[in-house]
Amino acid sequence: MHYKIFFIFILLTTSLKAQFNNQAPSVPATDDYFGFKITDEFRNLENLKDSTVTRWMKSQSDFTASILSSIPNRNYYYNKRLEFDKREGYSISDLKVTRNDKYFYLKRNVGEKTAKVYYRNGFSGTENLLYDPSEFISSKKTTVGTKAPNFIINLISPSWNGDKIAISLTQGGKELSEVIVMNVDNKSIYPQTIINTNPSTVGGIKWLDDNNGFFYTYYPVVDLQSKDFRKNTQAILYRIGEDPKALNDVFSNVHNPDLKISSTEYPAILSFNPEDQYYIGILVDAENFRKTFFIDKKDLLQGKKNWKPLYDKDSKAFSIRLSGNDIYFLSGYNSSNYKLCKTSINTRDFKNPEVLVPEKKDEVIKQYTITKDGIYYVTTKNGVEAKLYLYRDGKEIPIKLPYVAGSVDLQAKGDQFSDVWINSSGWANDEQRFKYYLSTNTFTQENLVPLIDFPEFKDIIVEELSIKSYDGTEIPLSIIYNKNSKRNGKNPLLIDCYGAFGESSTPFFAKSYLLWVNQGGIVAIPHVRGGGEKGAQWHIDGQKNKKPNTWKDLIASTEYLINQKFTSPEKIAIWGASAGGIAIGRAMTERPELFKAAIIESGVLNTIRFENNGIQATSIKEYGNPNDPIEFKGLLEMDSYEHIKKGEKYPATLICAGINDPRVATWQSTKFAAKLLANSDSKKTILLNIDYEGGHGGNIPVAQRYSNLSDIFAFAFWQLGHPDYQPPKSRKK
Repeated sequence: MHYKIFFIFILLTTSLKAQFNNQAPSVPATDDYFGFKITDEFRNLENLKDSTVTRWMKSQSDFTASILSSIPNRNYYYNKRLEFDKREGYSISDLKVTRNDKYFYLKRNVGEKTAKVYYRNGFSGTENLLYDPSEFISSKKTTVGTKAPNFIINLISPSWNGDKIAISLTQGGKELSEVIVMNVDNKSIYPQTIINTNPSTVGGIKWLDDNNGFFYTYYPVVDLQSKDFRKNTQAILYRIGEDPKALNDVFSNVHNPDLKISSTEYPAILSFNPEDQYYIGILVDAENFRKTFFIDKKDLLQGKKNWKPLYDKDSKAFSIRLSGNDIYFLSGYNSSNYKLCKTSINTRDFKNPEVLVPEKKDEVIKQYTITKDGIYYVTTKNGVEAKLYLYRDGKEIPIKLPYVAGSVDLQAKGDQFSDVWINSSGWANDEQRFKYYLSTNTFTQENLVPLIDFPEFKDIIVEELSIKSYDGTEIPLSIIYNKNSKRNGKNPLLIDCYGAFGESSTPFFAKSYLLWVNQGGIVAIPHVRGGGEKGAQWHIDGQKNKKPNTWKDLIASTEYLINQKFTSPEKIAIWGASAGGIAIGRAMTERPELFKAAIIESGVLNTIRFENNGIQATSIKEYGNPNDPIEFKGLLEMDSYEHIKKGEKYPATLICAGINDPRVATWQSTKFAAKLLANSDSKKTILLNIDYEGGHGGNIPVAQRYSNLSDIFAFAFWQLGHPDYQPPKSRKK
């Protein structure tokens, strides 16, 4: 045993020293950006078809695997999540209820790698297995005619009457899907398979009124390394039984040149009720406010192209719903916290509509749904305190929730039905599903998953605070900790931060956080500018040239936690993913002494390299336009890679990415790791971990995600000095 302990210690110490001798190949390039001459030390690493680049990436990932495997207790999180799965028995997701009360959902039983499609007639109906993704036979040439391994279902879409269901399957985190259609009655699969789509991200699958076809978004180019990837997408009308290769384009820049659709916008078609007269065509991009058109359903189905403008971006309308000739929507026009509005298909007045629910001072309207009885809507305060209301007969009626909830999601059948459900949860309480009965003003539990007790979390509490940032702005801060923990500055603290695209860090039953706390740690979630916790302006104040607010809010939150003795710099790890990589990367490059460790997953880290598939053209509105001299300065300021300095002492860093990531190019992580290794003077651990069976973090088997998270937590606890994760010092026999 002592020999084994000695071996682990020697492996870690010698390997970490050896890593600094395995520097990335460097072929510098110098560019002139509006008078800024910038030399990029590792421009060559952007070429993922260069064998020297891919060999270095692989060698670093292998090295990372060897280091992580040497950390004692590395699999704690992984094993606990599998234990929880066993305790729960099964999990359910992507629940869809049709107008005739048919329930379709994904269910993963304990021990299963992926979820399967199930169906029941009504909430109390008998459960039936419809489809197992292990039976899927890919239409792609490499696997045609054979069962394709490791496919998961990332979306299901039943027809209006539930007699058919479209099932979207993807592999290796690519997100790009193949879609099959099943006849529900006899469980037979139609022979046609749709390829080159991504309904879980763009457009979804919108069924025709006759239940015999649907609309979806088609990607002409699916090569992640191509500069044409994601460009010139098309909204396709597909009828069951037709050859999918026919590609009946009904809404695109090619089919509708008069609409002036750019090559980087995603045309998608929306449909809300089979009784509606119109289809809505929307140009999807990174913003909530999008250019939108409408067309008579009969005209579209007859091949006509007479789309008409509905509203433009300047109208600041979003979350549109049709009900007859009425149009309901949320408006950000002169209302940062949004207002619920109504206009008609005839007047189309989106800047001066009928205001049903005015903007609230401290609550942001997040969601609404139309029913026979009125409009239910949800608000949140600071993104963490949810409230439910009903708008009916010109009045706003508050509805008391079954318990205080951090988040509430609405689900309803449509404007001809009274049925409405809520899913509610919080940081430390599991999600529950309730049906609301207006006649009695009561909620009835309709959980499809039994409520499981987690006694190990009974002493965990959540504190919602508001702290001042560097400029005096009040920043919401969620802190999760054990009630018995002491404020002595010695607690391992994990800070999870995002702050982009107007997305809120919404409370959910965060077993990841709770397991961290159960091992003596504290979790903090700063709701920084760039997110949507405080409405549209909160988002704007963390965009483009105002992006520094995002990481400065993170830094201010960190300083608060230190000053209040929750922790100290030697005990802090910061963690972020995707656009959250900006917050983490710039916080650690601006204030490296403030953090002991940093973890970045699929991070946006090299924003000035926009044109080489770095952050995608659809993200110009979020980050800035590299061809605009003013906005370029903002891109340069938020570029973590460009802010790495020679001789600076940076924190230990774990940089993760998926080779199949369709959103953020893998080379951003590779370049960031290479430059850190070449320039950091701290001699602290810098690890690059490429998942060769993953993408942007989702759309992978759940055990794979558990394993990835287990590595992240083990790395963080190791670096923060948790005794259960420390390789023992060398010992003599």
